[in-house]
Amino acid sequence: MASTFHSIETAKRSLITQTAALNTTGHNVANANTPGYSRQVVNMTAADPIDAVAFYRTTAPGQLGTGVEFNSIMRVRESFLDGQFRNENTSLGGWTIRNSTLEKLETIMNEPSDTGIRTVLNNFWNSWSDLSQDPQDVTNRKIVKETTLALTDGLNQISLQLDALTSDLTNNVSLKTTEINSYLQSIADLNNNIVKVEQLGDNANDLRDQRDYAVDQLSKIAGVQITELDSGYQVTIAGQVAVTGAAVVPVTADILENAYQAGTLTGGEVYGMIHSRDQYVADYRNQINQLANTLATGDIEITIPAGSVLPEGTVLNNVTYSNANNNRTITSDLKVTVQGINGLHKLGYTLSGSTPTAGGDFFTTKDGSGTITAGNITLSKDIQNDPNNIATSMRTTGTGTSESVVLGNNSLALALAGLKDAKFDFGSALSKPTTVDDFFGAIVGQLGVQTQEANRQAQNAQLLTEQVDLNRQSVSGVSLDEEMSNLIKFQHAYSAAARFMTAYDELLNKLINSTGVVGR
Repeated sequence: MASTFHSIETAKRSLITQTAALNTTGHNVANANTPGYSRQVVNMTAADPIDAVAFYRTTAPGQLGTGVEFNSIMRVRESFLDGQFRNENTSLGGWTIRNSTLEKLETIMNEPSDTGIRTVLNNFWNSWSDLSQDPQDVTNRKIVKETTLALTDGLNQISLQLDALTSDLTNNVSLKTTEINSYLQSIADLNNNIVKVEQLGDNANDLRDQRDYAVDQLSKIAGVQITELDSGYQVTIAGQVAVTGAAVVPVTADILENAYQAGTLTGGEVYGMIHSRDQYVADYRNQINQLANTLATGDIEITIPAGSVLPEGTVLNNVTYSNANNNRTITSDLKVTVQGINGLHKLGYTLSGSTPTAGGDFFTTKDGSGTITAGNITLSKDIQNDPNNIATSMRTTGTGTSESVVLGNNSLALALAGLKDAKFDFGSALSKPTTVDDFFGAIVGQLGVQTQEANRQAQNAQLLTEQVDLNRQSVSGVSLDEEMSNLIKFQHAYSAAARFMTAYDELLNKLINSTGVVGR
C-alpha cells in the first residue's frame, strides 16, 4: 500500500532525473565544438511500481507507479563508423605526405623555368655550337667553361637538395615516432582510468571520447588496429602490439622502418615518409645521377670525319691508332663508340703547348671518386684554370717532332655540339639509347604524372575521410537544435514535477491542517 508521502517521493525522483537530463544537455552544449566529443543521453526508465509480484501484497487494484529514475548516462557512438574513419584517415595521411614530397621534388627540379637544368643544358650545347664557329676565340672558350660550370653546379644543387629532402624525411620519421609513443602512453593511461571508473558501475563517457580521439590522431600517423579487451584498448601498430591495458611497448624508428620493409606498415604519414624517401627520392636521385654519368661517360656512337688525326695510342672499337700502325689519320668516315663527352673530348687537341696535346677528361669528380654522379660532377680543373685546354680540333699537320695542331679546325667542336641530338646509352635506366634532353624530359614528365596522381589520391582520401566523419558526426555529433529542444522538454518536465510536488504539498496541508478540526 502506498504511503502518505508516496507522491512526494515520486515527484522527488522526477526532479532528480530531469535535473540529470538537464545537466547532460548542458554538458553536450558546452562540448558542441570539442574535437572527439560524442553526445550523451540519459537513459530514463520507470521506477519499480509498488506491490511487486509476491504472496503478500495489497488488495488495491492496479500497480501504483513510483515515478522515473535514470540508470545510466551513455555516449552515442558507432564503432563501425570509427573503424571506417580510421581506415580513411590512414590513407589520407599516407597520400598527403607522398603528394607533399612529390611537390617538393617538382620544386627541386624547377621545370619548366629559366633557371632549371633544361635551360642550362641548352646553354651548354649552344656554347659548343658558338665555339665551333670560331674555335680560337677566347670568349667562346670562356663561355663553354662557364656554361659547363652552370650545368654541373645545377646538378650538384639538385643532388644536395635531394640529400636534404632524404634527411628531412628520415628525421620526420623519428619525430613521428615520438608523437606515436605520446599517443600510445595517453591511450594506456586512459585505459587504466576507464577501467577504474567502470568497475564502479559508471560509464566513463568523456574518458572514452578522449581515448577514441587519441586513436583517431594515431591512425593518421600510422595504420592501427584496435581490439577492445576487458583491460581496455589493445593497440596494434605496424604489426606490433603497442598497448595492452595500461602497458605500453614503445615503437622506434627502426621498428617502423623494418615494418615498412616487411609490408606490415601499409599506411599513414610514416608510411608516406618512408615510401617517399625510398621510392620517389631514391628513384629521382638514381635518374639524375644516371644523367650526369651518361653525359660524361655514357656510350655513344659517333662518326669521325675522314681526314681526322687521332691522338697517339687512341683505342676505339678495340683498334689502337698509332704511328706504329700508321693508322692515326682516318681515311674515310669512321663510325665508332666513345664514352660520353669525356671520350669524345679525348679524340681532339687543345690549344695549349707547342706540340699536339690531346684533350683530357672534360668532366671530373669533385671528390676524386671514380664514378661521376650529379653530386660530384664538375668541369676539369685544367679547363677551369685555362680554357685553352678545351679540345676543338681533330686535325694536325706535319709528322714527328714537327707535328702541330691545325688551330682553326673545328671538327671536334662540331662533333661535341652535335651531341645535343645524339642518342646516349643510359644502360639499365632505359631500354634503348636516347638524347640527354629527352632523358631529362622523361624525368620531368614522370614526376609531373606522379605528382598529379598523388594529388588526386590525396584529394579523394580527403573527401572520403570528411564524408565518413560527417556520417559519424550525424550519429555522435552535438546538434544544438536538438539540444535546445531537449532543454525545453526537460525544463518543462522539471517544472511539472515541481508543480506536482507543490500540489501534493497543498493536498497534505489541507489534510493535516484543515481537516479534523471539529471540536477545537
